[in-house]
Amino acid sequence: MEYSKLISITGMTGLFELVGSKTDGAIVKSLDDKITKFVSSRVHNFSHLESIEVYTVRDNVNLVEVFQAMKQSSEALPSDKDAAAVKAYFLKVYADIDFDRVYASDMKKMIKWFAILQANDIVPILTEVAEDAAEENETEA
Repeated sequence: MEYSKLISITGMTGLFELVGSKTDGAIVKSLDDKITKFVSSRVHNFSHLESIEVYTVRDNVNLVEVFQAMKQSSEALPSDKDAAAVKAYFLKVYADIDFDRVYASDMKKMIKWFAILQANDIVPILTEVAEDAAEENETEA
């Protein structure tokens, strides 16, 4: 499964793989329970994980950068029930986050999503980066 096919859907918990699209919605597969279903775009909004950016004290960064920092960290993931523990975790793992504009609910969501990615062995990498690496390997060969 590719990171570029993953989406978040408003009003629904978890992450989904985009299987197909229709004019009035999308066919998605849940990463949690592996159920495939149709979701209407009239009721829900879809966000590709690749397009999500996180506010920082400098320039905004793609969510992939935060996920990579989380993966490289030796810190254990906190419970998403404790907002203070979540904030303390991000202070250690990715201190550049702008905590005035990134809400506790957003940080909790990042922790849940990261756990889902880990459970499904999905490597968060941007499509552009993957294409550049493939081109470099071709030139070296």
